[in-house]
Amino acid sequence: MILQLGLLILGLAVLIAGANWLVGGASDLARRYNVSDLVIGLTIVAFGTSAPELVVNLFATLTEHQDIVFGNILGSNSFNIFIVLGISGLIIPLRVQSSTVWKEIPISMGAVIIFYFMVNDYFFTENHILSRIDGIVLVILFLLFQYYVYLQIKSDQAVLSSSRKDIRVFKVVFLIILGLAALVAGGRLVVDNAVLIAKAAGISEKVIGLTIVAAGTSLPELATSVVAALRKNADIAVGNIIGSNIFNIFFIGGLVSLINPVKYNTAFNNDFYLLAAGTLILFITMFTLRRRTLDRWEAFLLLVIFAGYSFYLLSGEF
Repeated sequence: MILQLGLLILGLAVLIAGANWLVGGASDLARRYNVSDLVIGLTIVAFGTSAPELVVNLFATLTEHQDIVFGNILGSNSFNIFIVLGISGLIIPLRVQSSTVWKEIPISMGAVIIFYFMVNDYFFTENHILSRIDGIVLVILFLLFQYYVYLQIKSDQAVLSSSRKDIRVFKVVFLIILGLAALVAGGRLVVDNAVLIAKAAGISEKVIGLTIVAAGTSLPELATSVVAALRKNADIAVGNIIGSNIFNIFFIGGLVSLINPVKYNTAFNNDFYLLAAGTLILFITMFTLRRRTLDRWEAFLLLVIFAGYSFYLLSGEF
């Protein structure tokens, strides 16, 4: 147990270092190529911080751990909304672009709704499953989202000021790759050892997926968004979360079901409702007090809601 705790702490240290490298490199990349921090957050940063979820879910679907797949996707997305944005919003109020309010957040909500109806096959069959056909649709939706981001890039290049040609591309790319590698390695250390500790405590696979694994694979998002908030870069902090949540549902959900159709346990429906509620709350906060801003009291509210739900979830295990 002492060894596992030591490795878990080491993993957290590697995560923090990786987040610093990734955010620094990503910000420089945005300035070098005249692309907004929001687009970088929605793409490179979001995909990189979602790498642990991708790896864990690929292993889970290949080894027939169905509950880990859904627990990880739903749990990670809820953790991103409630905990990551909650902590980041306590550091600094997160003011976002208009497109985040009217486009990215609604797309994220749409992803949750589509995913919910795909796995709850009440109208077609009693066998709830994420099929290969569902996977094809999800991957197509992911590609459409990438096209939307591409249009954003073209728009940014037309509006933003001139790029910084003095920023060295090799150094930036090296920092991003090093940061991503550290995030994946650190996340893996944290998840593996946290699961061992949880299993020793007799916690079920479903709850492990929703809590330990979900939180562990979301640590890169947490580290990255917190570092971005400390650097007063709200666009990367928020873009990272919105992009990661869309990536988790459309790409990871689509990919794992293409490899191996995944049976769905309707006990996860409550977690769908929590995720949908969190996304809706985030949207509503964009219109209260300061427009397009997640204020500190709203961030604190997100943390309180998730703490209450986690207590409810874990209380059934003991």
